[in-house]
Amino acid sequence: MNGNGRTGAAGRRLMLLVLSVLCIAGAQLASMGHARAHASLVRVEPADGAVMAEAPKAFRLTFSEPTSPLVLKLIRPDGTGAVLDRFTLRDATLDIDAPADLGHGTYVLSWRIVSEDGHPVGGSAVFSIGAPGTSAALAPGDAADWQVRAAVWAAKVALYVGLFIGIGGVFFGRWIGDGTHRVALWSVFAGLAAVPLSVGFQGLDALGVPLADLASPVVWATGFSTSYGKTAFVALAALVLAAMAGVDRGAAGKGLSVTALVVAGLALAASGHASAAHPQWLTRPAVFLHAVGIAFWAGALVPLGAALASPVQGEGSAALRRFSRAIPVAVLPLVVAGVLLAAVQLRTPEALWTTAYGKVLLIKLGLLAALFLLAAVNRFRLTTPAARGDGRATARLRRSIYAELVLVLAIFAVAALWRFTPPPRALAEAAAAPASVHLHADKAMADVAIAPGRAGPVRASIAVMTGDFGPLDPAGVTLVLSNPAAGIEQIRRPATRDSEGVWQVEGLNLPVAGQWTVRVDILISDFELVKVEDNIAIRP
Repeated sequence: MNGNGRTGAAGRRLMLLVLSVLCIAGAQLASMGHARAHASLVRVEPADGAVMAEAPKAFRLTFSEPTSPLVLKLIRPDGTGAVLDRFTLRDATLDIDAPADLGHGTYVLSWRIVSEDGHPVGGSAVFSIGAPGTSAALAPGDAADWQVRAAVWAAKVALYVGLFIGIGGVFFGRWIGDGTHRVALWSVFAGLAAVPLSVGFQGLDALGVPLADLASPVVWATGFSTSYGKTAFVALAALVLAAMAGVDRGAAGKGLSVTALVVAGLALAASGHASAAHPQWLTRPAVFLHAVGIAFWAGALVPLGAALASPVQGEGSAALRRFSRAIPVAVLPLVVAGVLLAAVQLRTPEALWTTAYGKVLLIKLGLLAALFLLAAVNRFRLTTPAARGDGRATARLRRSIYAELVLVLAIFAVAALWRFTPPPRALAEAAAAPASVHLHADKAMADVAIAPGRAGPVRASIAVMTGDFGPLDPAGVTLVLSNPAAGIEQIRRPATRDSEGVWQVEGLNLPVAGQWTVRVDILISDFELVKVEDNIAIRP
């Protein structure tokens, strides 16, 4: 078979690989249509399914991490909606003022908030006043959700191309190659187009509205108001700097290309899964180093392959030698940072195959294994003879570099799916979040926290105060839990005061999830016992 035939066969195989990866990515995206978001609801008051004798004066939403409200609504029994625009946000707790004219019937409290890592969270709770009735809740728009998710994913991939292939390619052209390749510039322009679109798509996803609402000003304002807005602004600055560096062939162009590369790393460290993880003094620099390493490697592929095909004597060999000396400096921090971030996000090895995030990572690791194997062959078998001018080795190396490029693009497509998957770290933090309730009476009150707030072995902490929030030193405290719906009668446990004055109950086991009745018996003196009681929601 001649060289053109071999190249055509290789090209067909690479295209088949790309199509396969895109099909896998599409299947993963479809399976994530109802994936849990990254901030999980810990408690809602009134509780879902609660029947109240009187109308509540306020609603409370408690999440597993800090959030910001986007849309808060109350659906009345007649199906009409009221926007709840009077609220107080305290870290992960949202206190919402209830309308004053709530009559009997069933209501739906609906919310849509954005979590600390920029991902929207939506949900609803149904409660009744007086007696349960009917309520016309809004049906979710699954078709619109699929379209918006596909748009978010496509914009993410295009942004990766701009930040990595574009900015990395401009940097290569200014420091290693001989001028900026047109593919790098076109990639920068693709990124410039993707940035504003991605903000709009972020706004659509945050508000839960269809693609047809893209022109709405509130959609764009919402997109910019999330943590992703900061990333978009910094990414736009990086791409503009890269475009300027691409047309300036002097020393200023070199300086601009370095600045663009650094700013691109800062953009990706500004928001997202890994950047929101703790400790951020470690994770944000790791994201920065990972991003810069990717840009250096991915951006070099197209111009390096073009240089090897150049008819100018020695141009490709010189660029290849310079790149070969520099690439280990970029790859080492890239790998170390990637391993660190994966460990932070996964927490446990089994999360690789038990969570959507882990499954995406497994696909990415498979592609990375192929990429590093190919890169090793290029480095240790083909680079030296190609640098000496061996035509056959140079042709093989050029084809192999383009194969690397295809794998890199496939990795971008897979990595963009993480936008829709909560990392195991976030799931573990949500699962460990306590369930809490405030119990109030005239003479005494108690704040009860059960950690973790899910069925199984738990620990209860009880802080007691007087009815007007003053200090209280009771003679004893007893915790009483029951779940009548599950046939579980009272579980009584005496509490022990710790060194900080908080009463603790160890060795509890709540066998089922659901609404539990929690009562605290506070022995104020030998002759006075105060009992405060309410319901607490225990998660599965």
